Amino acid sequence: MDWYFIFPTVSTTFIVISAVLVAIGWGLAIKRRLDAHKKVMIAAAIAAILFFIIYSSRTVIIGNTAWGGPDSLKPYYLTFLLFHIVLATVAAVFGITTLVLGFKSKYAKHRKWGRITSIIWFFTAITGVAVYVLLYLMYPGGHTKPVIDAIFGW
Repeated sequence: MDWYFIFPTVSTTFIVISAVLVAIGWGLAIKRRLDAHKKVMIAAAIAAILFFIIYSSRTVIIGNTAWGGPDSLKPYYLTFLLFHIVLATVAAVFGITTLVLGFKSKYAKHRKWGRITSIIWFFTAITGVAVYVLLYLMYPGGHTKPVIDAIFGW
């Protein structure tokens, strides 16, 4: 096993952990165990941040993975990937907003945003795992040039 496979596996694991923690945190909020809810949601945010650090580091240093499946499926994969990227971006913005509202004790808005954010995050995690399965298990692709190489012309 090499870095090409390890980084995506670890980063995807952090997304799954984050989504599971969000689900647990949501359940704790429903049960009004708000202290535990806060701790679990902070842990979920940390897992998401670790994902982002690993993912962005891999993108800059190693590069992203090219589609390795049949050309006939590539348009569907790219459409699915775009959907995932949009979801992830929205989830990140909503997640930060939801966390800030909670920390500022604006609980009515926090609850409204939290419900929507959680659902978007679950879909982001599911589609992220699907992208991982497609790129690394079903149709292993090749490497693309790392961003850092492209920037410096290496």
